[in-house]
Amino acid sequence: MATARRRIDIEEGKAALKAWLEGARPASDAPVPRAVLATAVRYTLEEVTARAPGNSVEVRVPPFGVTQCVEGPRHTRGTPPNVIETDAATWLAMATGQVDWADAVAEGKVAASGLRADLSALLPL
Repeated sequence: MATARRRIDIEEGKAALKAWLEGARPASDAPVPRAVLATAVRYTLEEVTARAPGNSVEVRVPPFGVTQCVEGPRHTRGTPPNVIETDAATWLAMATGQVDWADAVAEGKVAASGLRADLSALLPL
């Protein structure tokens, strides 16, 4: 299987994720710039796809990005059968291990539909 082409430079993505982590701390005075947040989200979405390539699950983090990952049946039209959607802060918190997948789903911070819509084995990154 071919590897997915990355749009975010790995080092740039790691730097953005680090900046988000530092800005997400309660003692932080300044909010994380939107461009840094977008880069961190897109980098982590690409990382999930790199670790679990495929097209059976669509992960949406509006308005910053979307990816398809996890091996399985591929959809070609309309809404995919396995969809995960969350906000940027929740996504990055799960990706960095600050929030557990099951807790985020139980708290309604993640909408997950479909039999394969479970990233607990892939998170944290």
